[in-house]
Amino acid sequence: MSASRTVICLLRNDLRLHDNEVFHWAQRNADHIIPLYCFDPRHYQGTYHFNFPKTGPFRLRFLLDSVKDLRATLKKRGSTLLVRQGKPEEVVSDLIQQLGSVTAVAFHEEVASEEKSVEKNLKDICCQNKVKVQTFWGSTLYHRDDLPFSHIRGLPDIYTQFRKVVEGQGRVRPVLSTPVQFKSLPLGLEEGNIPTFEALGQTEPVEDCRSAFPSRGGETEALARLKHYFWDTNAVATYKETRNGMIGVDYSTKFSPWLALGCISPRYIYEQIKKYEAERTANQSTYWVIFELLWRDYFKFVGLKYGNRIFHMNGLQDKHVSWKTDMTLFNAWKEGRTGVPFVDANMRELALTGFMSNRGRQNVASFLTKDLGLDWRLGAEWFEYLLVDHDVCSNYGNWLYSAGIGNDPRENRKFNMIKQGLDYDNNGDYVRQWVPELQGIKGGDVHTPWTLSNSALSHAQVLLNETYPSPIIIAPEWSRHVNNKSSAPSGKGKKGSSHTPRQHKDRGIDFYFSKNKGF
Repeated sequence: MSASRTVICLLRNDLRLHDNEVFHWAQRNADHIIPLYCFDPRHYQGTYHFNFPKTGPFRLRFLLDSVKDLRATLKKRGSTLLVRQGKPEEVVSDLIQQLGSVTAVAFHEEVASEEKSVEKNLKDICCQNKVKVQTFWGSTLYHRDDLPFSHIRGLPDIYTQFRKVVEGQGRVRPVLSTPVQFKSLPLGLEEGNIPTFEALGQTEPVEDCRSAFPSRGGETEALARLKHYFWDTNAVATYKETRNGMIGVDYSTKFSPWLALGCISPRYIYEQIKKYEAERTANQSTYWVIFELLWRDYFKFVGLKYGNRIFHMNGLQDKHVSWKTDMTLFNAWKEGRTGVPFVDANMRELALTGFMSNRGRQNVASFLTKDLGLDWRLGAEWFEYLLVDHDVCSNYGNWLYSAGIGNDPRENRKFNMIKQGLDYDNNGDYVRQWVPELQGIKGGDVHTPWTLSNSALSHAQVLLNETYPSPIIIAPEWSRHVNNKSSAPSGKGKKGSSHTPRQHKDRGIDFYFSKNKGF
């Protein structure tokens, strides 16, 4: 009788059962399967340049949720999730030595250098132990091998060119089936405890009732969110009109945190969109969800093409900019006390919830890089720390874009904070929600408290530089919009433009994209 074959399925950013090629392959090539997740200590150290915590409280909670959920799902199917604290390559090496029956280690490939370094170490250990390594690509909508370019070097440096070629010539692979029953673990393995926040050097975050993303992590929650957004509410059918909102849970899909940890497959979202279009309606909004998934793909492929250049100060274009590292200015930005209410509201929302809208991210990034002239990597690493949906390629790709040294065909793109605030929070509801010291200022005036008369400020119980700071910078172009403020039409109340912003044709990228001038 032949020896039993044991496959270790090392999970990283692919915490799901559905459409998971690692599991799909292992089911066909093993007698025993060990689903394994490692809490890698390197993920809980400091960021590369500025030593912010690498994994903040919101993403850690989301990750812990996701690991717990996957373990529960596997248990229902005759297996469990092994959890270990340690470097994946060392944990895998120990398991190979302990069991003596491991024939293969399977995992999804990642893009960035730290993840690739882990993969190299794993391959070296497997080679030394004569264990097969089986890798897959599963994080994007379009498979890397199906791109209509002869080599990744042929990837266009402009998103629109990429999108048109891929939409015209590419194909999305079908979703893989989900195993009903899992192959068992080999005998004698402890499943391991899921670590606490304290064990990983973080404190559990406090819930904030204002959060636009109150959801929890895990595949179960991800699939429920899609069902809610598509099938229960039809919210997807108006996504393009509402996606630039700032208040509430349903102004956008909110899929990004689950996508970042692989709790939901982009191919599954695509399949469900196509089903929705066939059964209910197909319009610009349903297409726009795919458009956004393509942006996410694009930044992954940019990461493949450029490697570590996505982290370099001079960016993809090797463009020399005299970035500053003025920590007084940076601290004002990160703490939401710049004196520019639209910026401060967004930064406080991020600090208190781990989430920020698409529109907010564009603006605070533009403000940091273009108004303050600060090193874009300060912003990128702060986002890496706090964002619940941090994805290394999307985050760094978008910050490069915002800093004008990435995949942007237009030079010197700069957002006008006052115009943006009035366009997307016309009545000021969003600012008053997150900057309560300005609650006494009514309507759009809340975006420019420094322009109000002393009597107006006194009436609103605002004392500049005491209850709320004066702006740390005033850009000359803001003055064009100071006198254009208007209150929401009567009768709209809480459905004012914080909830349904003024429409802007073809505002695309999920974080940073605009075709329109005068932003």
